[in-house]
Amino acid sequence: MSKGRLALQGPGEICTNTDAGEHVLLAPADDPDAQAVLDWLRPFDVGGLYTRAIANSIDYVLDGARTGRYDLSAPDVHPGERASVGAKLEYEVLRSFSLPKQAPLDTCIASVPVDIKATVGANWAIPSEAHCQLCICTQIQLGRSRHRSWLVRAHRSWLYRGKGNKDGKRGLAVDARERWSIPLYDWTPLPVNPLTRLTAEEAARVLAKRPGQEHRFALMFRYLEGQVISRSVIATVGAGRHDPLRRARNIRKHLARDGLTLLCGKWRDQQDLAAAHKITLGPEDWVALRLEEGQPHDGSGPVAAP
Repeated sequence: MSKGRLALQGPGEICTNTDAGEHVLLAPADDPDAQAVLDWLRPFDVGGLYTRAIANSIDYVLDGARTGRYDLSAPDVHPGERASVGAKLEYEVLRSFSLPKQAPLDTCIASVPVDIKATVGANWAIPSEAHCQLCICTQIQLGRSRHRSWLVRAHRSWLYRGKGNKDGKRGLAVDARERWSIPLYDWTPLPVNPLTRLTAEEAARVLAKRPGQEHRFALMFRYLEGQVISRSVIATVGAGRHDPLRRARNIRKHLARDGLTLLCGKWRDQQDLAAAHKITLGPEDWVALRLEEGQPHDGSGPVAAP
């Protein structure tokens, strides 16, 4: 039998855990603590909050404003850095849901201890203190830019057998995840950094140290016409340089020569104009659009909604 298809004990059987003592394995529907956590989470857009928390964690690890990096899967990102996304995500999740950092695990939800785990691989490292405890387990697939999460009680009987790694951490058996966990949300897309859409040659030109920032920002917006560009992307292209946002604002006339108008979500009329083109701009987002005849192109003043 494969590693992921262990002959597992099922609900109603006895889980033998020398730390927690013998106890009955419960199906999620019969686990009052699991149901209490679900009830607490129900009013939230869990998938949406996790999307933003994961994106913030990735941005934090890449540190694009200092390093110029924008792709967590790139060879210049150490595997240890990729793994650290999970550690940062814990704190982003606590902040997103206004949860306390509270022992004995990561937090308490509805007075129930809960551990928050994430992986950019296929499994989670469940520490010994979380054995037989409730865990929110998040799987992040970088190559497919998506994520999903489950609530599961990580019974020792449902973890891979053996001593685990040097910290006593053990992975959750696939059967346990598929049969006795509670999906919090299905596969949900992660924002794709628009710089990853550039060809290797285009990226080299946009991220070069020379010529100056304004020239490179203009190149980026031309290459990524119609793509939403966040503040963090602008900071990445201007990594290590002074005031990249001001430099980005200065390129409107350069783009106007190519018939492009640079819109910024800071202004409501420009948000509305982007929305008319089926593009949603956040308050710190930018986009270069080729507008219809009669709409402003030079960016010299406020852009009126059509």
